[in-house]
Amino acid sequence: MKTNRIGAWIAMAIGASYFVIPLIGTFEFSLRMRRGEYSFDAYRSVFSDMQFRETFGYSMMMALLTIVFGMLLVVPTAYWVRLRLPQMRPVVEFITLLPLVIPAIVIVFGYLRLYNSSSILPLTGSTTGTNILLMFSYITLSLPYMYKAVDTAMRAIDVRTLTEAAQSLGASWSTILFRCIFPNVMSGVLSGAFITLAIVMGEFTMAALLNRPAFGPYLQLVGANKAYEPSALAVIAFSITWLSMGLLNLVSRFGKSAPAKA
Repeated sequence: MKTNRIGAWIAMAIGASYFVIPLIGTFEFSLRMRRGEYSFDAYRSVFSDMQFRETFGYSMMMALLTIVFGMLLVVPTAYWVRLRLPQMRPVVEFITLLPLVIPAIVIVFGYLRLYNSSSILPLTGSTTGTNILLMFSYITLSLPYMYKAVDTAMRAIDVRTLTEAAQSLGASWSTILFRCIFPNVMSGVLSGAFITLAIVMGEFTMAALLNRPAFGPYLQLVGANKAYEPSALAVIAFSITWLSMGLLNLVSRFGKSAPAKA
Protein backbone atom coordinates (compact mmCIF):
# COMPACT_ATOMS: atom_id res chain seq x y z
CA MET A 1 0.00 0.00 0.00
CA LYS A 2 2.76 2.42 0.93
CA THR A 3 4.72 1.46 -2.19
CA ASN A 4 1.69 2.18 -4.36
CA ARG A 5 1.27 5.57 -2.72
CA ILE A 6 4.91 6.46 -3.33
CA GLY A 7 4.61 5.33 -6.94
CA ALA A 8 1.53 7.49 -7.38
CA TRP A 9 3.35 10.54 -5.99
CA ILE A 10 6.32 9.87 -8.29
CA ALA A 11 4.03 9.57 -11.31
CA MET A 12 2.25 12.78 -10.31
CA ALA A 13 5.57 14.60 -9.90
CA ILE A 14 6.75 13.44 -13.33
CA GLY A 15 3.48 14.51 -14.91
CA ALA A 16 3.55 17.89 -13.18
CA SER A 17 7.16 18.49 -14.20
CA TYR A 18 6.20 17.82 -17.83
CA PHE A 19 3.92 20.87 -17.72
CA VAL A 20 5.55 23.05 -15.07
CA ILE A 21 9.22 22.96 -16.12
CA PRO A 22 8.59 24.34 -19.66
CA LEU A 23 6.39 27.06 -18.16
CA ILE A 24 9.09 27.99 -15.65
CA GLY A 25 11.61 28.12 -18.49
CA THR A 26 9.29 30.34 -20.53
CA PHE A 27 8.75 32.66 -17.57
CA GLU A 28 12.49 32.82 -16.87
CA PHE A 29 13.22 33.66 -20.51
CA SER A 30 10.59 36.40 -20.50
CA LEU A 31 12.55 38.14 -17.72
CA ARG A 32 15.79 38.33 -19.75
CA MET A 33 14.90 41.27 -21.97
CA ARG A 34 17.33 43.51 -20.07
CA ARG A 35 20.83 42.18 -20.63
CA GLY A 36 22.60 40.85 -17.55
CA GLU A 37 19.65 41.00 -15.14
CA TYR A 38 16.09 39.93 -14.68
CA SER A 39 13.34 42.46 -15.31
CA PHE A 40 9.70 42.74 -16.26
CA ASP A 41 10.50 44.87 -19.32
CA ALA A 42 8.84 42.35 -21.66
CA TYR A 43 5.63 42.53 -19.64
CA ARG A 44 5.75 46.32 -19.55
CA SER A 45 6.27 46.31 -23.32
CA VAL A 46 3.29 44.01 -23.79
CA PHE A 47 0.93 45.94 -21.50
CA SER A 48 1.95 49.29 -23.01
CA ASP A 49 1.23 48.03 -26.53
CA MET A 50 -2.03 49.54 -27.75
CA GLN A 51 -2.62 46.55 -30.03
CA PHE A 52 -2.41 44.20 -27.04
CA ARG A 53 -5.07 46.16 -25.19
CA GLU A 54 -7.31 46.33 -28.24
CA THR A 55 -7.05 42.64 -29.13
CA PHE A 56 -7.36 41.51 -25.51
CA GLY A 57 -10.41 43.71 -24.97
CA TYR A 58 -11.94 42.54 -28.24
CA SER A 59 -11.51 38.86 -27.34
CA MET A 60 -12.88 39.42 -23.84
CA MET A 61 -15.95 41.10 -25.34
CA MET A 62 -16.39 38.24 -27.82
CA ALA A 63 -15.97 35.71 -25.00
CA LEU A 64 -18.71 37.43 -22.99
CA LEU A 65 -21.09 37.51 -25.96
CA THR A 66 -20.28 33.89 -26.80
CA ILE A 67 -21.02 32.80 -23.23
CA VAL A 68 -24.33 34.70 -23.06
CA PHE A 69 -25.69 33.57 -26.43
CA GLY A 70 -24.29 30.06 -26.02
CA MET A 71 -26.04 29.80 -22.66
CA LEU A 72 -29.33 31.01 -24.17
CA LEU A 73 -28.98 28.36 -26.88
CA VAL A 74 -27.77 25.39 -24.85
CA VAL A 75 -29.83 25.57 -21.63
CA PRO A 76 -33.29 25.65 -23.30
CA THR A 77 -32.19 22.95 -25.73
CA ALA A 78 -30.89 20.63 -23.01
CA TYR A 79 -33.99 21.33 -20.90
CA TRP A 80 -36.44 20.60 -23.71
CA VAL A 81 -34.61 17.44 -24.79
CA ARG A 82 -34.60 16.12 -21.23
CA LEU A 83 -38.24 17.07 -20.61
CA ARG A 84 -40.02 16.33 -23.90
CA LEU A 85 -37.65 14.61 -26.31
CA PRO A 86 -35.50 12.11 -24.38
CA GLN A 87 -35.33 9.88 -27.46
CA MET A 88 -33.48 12.68 -29.28
CA ARG A 89 -30.65 12.85 -26.74
CA PRO A 90 -28.23 10.66 -28.74
CA VAL A 91 -28.84 12.76 -31.85
CA VAL A 92 -28.35 16.06 -30.02
CA GLU A 93 -25.21 14.78 -28.28
CA PHE A 94 -23.83 13.64 -31.64
CA ILE A 95 -24.47 17.07 -33.17
CA THR A 96 -22.85 18.89 -30.25
CA LEU A 97 -19.74 16.69 -30.55
CA LEU A 98 -19.22 17.42 -34.25
CA PRO A 99 -16.98 20.50 -33.62
CA LEU A 100 -14.49 18.14 -31.95
CA VAL A 101 -14.29 16.08 -35.15
CA ILE A 102 -14.53 18.76 -37.85
CA PRO A 103 -11.41 21.01 -37.96
CA ALA A 104 -11.96 24.69 -37.27
CA ILE A 105 -10.52 25.63 -40.66
CA VAL A 106 -13.19 23.52 -42.39
CA ILE A 107 -15.93 25.16 -40.34
CA VAL A 108 -14.75 28.68 -41.05
CA PHE A 109 -14.36 28.04 -44.79
CA GLY A 110 -17.92 26.72 -44.78
CA TYR A 111 -19.06 29.92 -43.08
CA LEU A 112 -17.19 32.03 -45.61
CA ARG A 113 -18.86 30.09 -48.40
CA LEU A 114 -22.34 30.47 -46.94
CA TYR A 115 -22.14 34.03 -45.61
CA ASN A 116 -19.84 35.88 -48.03
CA SER A 117 -20.75 39.28 -49.41
CA SER A 118 -22.51 37.80 -52.48
CA SER A 119 -24.72 35.33 -50.56
CA ILE A 120 -28.32 35.74 -49.39
CA LEU A 121 -27.08 36.56 -45.88
CA PRO A 122 -23.89 38.62 -46.48
CA LEU A 123 -22.48 38.70 -42.95
CA THR A 124 -18.90 39.21 -44.12
CA GLY A 125 -19.94 42.36 -45.99
CA SER A 126 -19.79 44.48 -42.83
CA THR A 127 -17.76 44.66 -39.63
CA THR A 128 -20.80 44.02 -37.44
CA GLY A 129 -21.84 41.04 -39.53
CA THR A 130 -18.35 39.57 -39.39
CA ASN A 131 -18.26 40.00 -35.62
CA ILE A 132 -21.60 38.19 -35.37
CA LEU A 133 -20.28 35.40 -37.58
CA LEU A 134 -17.16 35.08 -35.43
CA MET A 135 -19.28 34.95 -32.29
CA PHE A 136 -21.36 32.10 -33.69
CA SER A 137 -18.13 30.40 -34.76
CA TYR A 138 -16.95 30.54 -31.16
CA ILE A 139 -20.32 29.18 -30.00
CA THR A 140 -19.81 26.26 -32.39
CA LEU A 141 -16.34 25.54 -30.99
CA SER A 142 -17.52 25.73 -27.38
CA LEU A 143 -20.74 23.79 -27.97
CA PRO A 144 -19.41 20.34 -26.89
CA TYR A 145 -18.14 21.69 -23.57
CA MET A 146 -21.07 23.97 -22.82
CA TYR A 147 -23.71 21.35 -23.64
CA LYS A 148 -21.98 18.58 -21.71
CA ALA A 149 -21.54 20.81 -18.63
CA VAL A 150 -25.18 21.94 -18.69
CA ASP A 151 -26.51 18.44 -19.38
CA THR A 152 -24.48 17.03 -16.49
CA ALA A 153 -25.82 19.72 -14.15
CA MET A 154 -29.36 19.02 -15.35
CA ARG A 155 -29.02 15.34 -14.48
CA ALA A 156 -28.64 16.32 -10.82
CA ILE A 157 -32.12 17.87 -10.66
CA ASP A 158 -35.61 16.51 -11.26
CA VAL A 159 -36.57 18.59 -14.28
CA ARG A 160 -40.04 17.11 -14.66
CA THR A 161 -41.00 17.64 -11.00
CA LEU A 162 -39.74 21.23 -11.00
CA THR A 163 -41.65 21.96 -14.20
CA GLU A 164 -44.90 20.41 -12.96
CA ALA A 165 -44.63 22.22 -9.62
CA ALA A 166 -44.06 25.55 -11.37
CA GLN A 167 -46.93 24.94 -13.81
CA SER A 168 -49.27 24.10 -10.92
CA LEU A 169 -48.52 27.56 -9.53
CA GLY A 170 -49.36 29.18 -12.87
CA ALA A 171 -45.80 29.89 -14.05
CA SER A 172 -45.20 30.50 -17.76
CA TRP A 173 -42.53 28.68 -19.73
CA SER A 174 -40.19 31.69 -19.58
CA THR A 175 -40.64 31.88 -15.79
CA ILE A 176 -39.95 28.16 -15.43
CA LEU A 177 -36.84 28.42 -17.54
CA PHE A 178 -35.30 31.52 -16.02
CA ARG A 179 -36.45 31.19 -12.39
CA CYS A 180 -36.43 27.42 -11.88
CA ILE A 181 -34.10 25.79 -14.39
CA PHE A 182 -31.32 28.36 -14.80
CA PRO A 183 -30.58 28.75 -11.04
CA ASN A 184 -30.34 24.98 -10.63
CA VAL A 185 -27.92 24.46 -13.54
CA MET A 186 -25.85 27.58 -12.91
CA SER A 187 -22.83 25.52 -11.82
CA GLY A 188 -22.87 23.78 -15.22
CA VAL A 189 -23.34 27.08 -17.05
CA LEU A 190 -20.37 28.62 -15.23
CA SER A 191 -18.25 25.54 -15.91
CA GLY A 192 -18.98 25.82 -19.62
CA ALA A 193 -18.42 29.59 -19.45
CA PHE A 194 -14.88 29.25 -18.07
CA ILE A 195 -13.98 26.69 -20.73
CA THR A 196 -15.46 28.97 -23.38
CA LEU A 197 -13.37 31.88 -22.09
CA ALA A 198 -10.18 29.84 -22.45
CA ILE A 199 -11.18 28.72 -25.98
CA VAL A 200 -12.01 32.22 -27.21
CA MET A 201 -8.87 33.83 -25.78
CA GLY A 202 -6.57 31.34 -27.51
CA GLU A 203 -8.44 30.67 -30.78
CA PHE A 204 -6.50 31.61 -33.92
CA THR A 205 -7.91 30.00 -37.07
CA MET A 206 -11.38 31.52 -37.23
CA ALA A 207 -10.34 35.00 -36.10
CA ALA A 208 -7.43 35.08 -38.56
CA LEU A 209 -9.44 33.89 -41.58
CA LEU A 210 -12.28 36.27 -40.76
CA ASN A 211 -9.68 39.05 -40.33
CA ARG A 212 -10.81 40.15 -36.89
CA PRO A 213 -8.53 41.84 -34.30
CA ALA A 214 -8.60 39.01 -31.78
CA PHE A 215 -6.03 37.98 -29.19
CA GLY A 216 -5.06 34.71 -30.90
CA PRO A 217 -3.80 36.29 -34.14
CA TYR A 218 -2.01 38.94 -32.07
CA LEU A 219 -0.12 36.18 -30.23
CA GLN A 220 1.01 34.73 -33.55
CA LEU A 221 2.00 38.15 -34.92
CA VAL A 222 4.12 39.01 -31.89
CA GLY A 223 5.68 35.55 -31.89
CA ALA A 224 6.82 35.99 -35.48
CA ASN A 225 8.42 39.43 -34.98
CA LYS A 226 9.75 39.71 -31.42
CA ALA A 227 11.86 37.67 -29.03
CA TYR A 228 10.92 38.20 -25.37
CA GLU A 229 7.38 39.52 -25.65
CA PRO A 230 6.03 36.18 -27.00
CA SER A 231 7.24 34.45 -23.84
CA ALA A 232 5.49 37.06 -21.71
CA LEU A 233 2.31 36.63 -23.75
CA ALA A 234 2.56 32.84 -23.38
CA VAL A 235 2.75 33.22 -19.59
CA ILE A 236 -0.24 35.58 -19.64
CA ALA A 237 -2.23 33.16 -21.82
CA PHE A 238 -1.35 30.24 -19.52
CA SER A 239 -2.40 32.32 -16.52
CA ILE A 240 -5.81 32.97 -18.09
CA THR A 241 -6.26 29.27 -18.83
CA TRP A 242 -5.17 28.18 -15.36
CA LEU A 243 -7.39 30.81 -13.75
CA SER A 244 -10.32 29.44 -15.76
CA MET A 245 -9.45 25.90 -14.66
CA GLY A 246 -9.23 26.99 -11.03
CA LEU A 247 -12.59 28.75 -11.20
CA LEU A 248 -14.04 25.71 -12.95
CA ASN A 249 -12.85 23.47 -10.12
CA LEU A 250 -14.25 25.89 -7.53
CA VAL A 251 -17.62 26.05 -9.26
CA SER A 252 -17.74 22.26 -9.59
CA ARG A 253 -17.19 21.84 -5.85
CA PHE A 254 -19.80 24.48 -5.09
CA GLY A 255 -22.26 22.79 -7.43
CA LYS A 256 -21.85 19.44 -5.65
CA SER A 257 -22.58 20.98 -2.25
CA ALA A 258 -25.42 23.32 -3.28
CA PRO A 259 -28.95 21.98 -2.81
CA ALA A 260 -31.47 22.14 -5.64
CA LYS A 261 -33.83 25.12 -5.61
CA ALA A 262 -37.54 24.54 -5.88
